[in-house]
Amino acid sequence: MAHQMSNEPVKDTDPTLGKLVMDAQRDISSLISKEIQLAKSEIKVSVKHGGVGIGLFAGAAFLGLLAIIMLSVAFAYFLHWNGDGLDLHWAFTVVFVVYVLVAALLAYIGLRQVKKVKAPERAIEQGRQIPQALKGRP
Repeated sequence: MAHQMSNEPVKDTDPTLGKLVMDAQRDISSLISKEIQLAKSEIKVSVKHGGVGIGLFAGAAFLGLLAIIMLSVAFAYFLHWNGDGLDLHWAFTVVFVVYVLVAALLAYIGLRQVKKVKAPERAIEQGRQIPQALKGRP
């Protein structure tokens, strides 16, 4: 059997090649725009976690410095208690160890916050699928 072309006239409602190309360009532009919006929203979340982590590191450093300089002497003399408590050198050692532990705790919490910073993984994966979708592959 020979294949015959349809002799039906082209209707005004049938899309033209130009219209199909314009529709495809619009859809691709919209898809890329949505991918950019997704990446921005994912980056905002990561930047927030990074900012909190950096703030906690700064807090740890600031508290460590102030504590060692300003409060160490007062606490050491409190432990010494006018000679009735620990010897003065042990009192200063105890105060130093306490402040190092507090600074280490703040640094640990800050590190956990910084580790939550991630790349916009969903947007990257979807962006990798665009060329395949344009070629007609799922």
